[in-house]
Amino acid sequence: MIKGPAIIGKNCEIRHNAYIRDNVIIGDNCVIGNSTELKNALLFNNAAAPHFNYVGDSILGHKAHIGAGVVLSNFKSLPGNIKIELDGKPFDTGLRKFGALLGDFSEVGCNSVLNPGSIVGRNSLIYPGSNWRGILAANMIAKNKATPEVIVRKQ
Repeated sequence: MIKGPAIIGKNCEIRHNAYIRDNVIIGDNCVIGNSTELKNALLFNNAAAPHFNYVGDSILGHKAHIGAGVVLSNFKSLPGNIKIELDGKPFDTGLRKFGALLGDFSEVGCNSVLNPGSIVGRNSLIYPGSNWRGILAANMIAKNKATPEVIVRKQ
């Protein structure tokens, strides 16, 4: 479904059950996958949100890619504007809704959640299953090193 207003570039692949909401600009050769929702989003050429994604109030750079199930969360549940930490100090964006900025060639692994106001630098990678908040500089990798706790199941 395309609610619009929307601008969709050349040679894009819009798969079934995609929901393109208000104020979306999609560049050339992009992939908008099945069950992916876009709202207030800008996708540069060759960006991909291939399946089961939510991209709200966000920008995906040239050849940025988000894996299956990635959510770019755009709404802070607590009162107040979304703040980003810059130089160790909070910076008020002045926005109540602000998803993520993904740099050119960045990758976000499957089933990750980027919290409101997340910024991922050019050519950076966030591992699958991550819960990311903040700024990841260019050419960096954020590894999800959470260790599961295994306990005996009581009958």
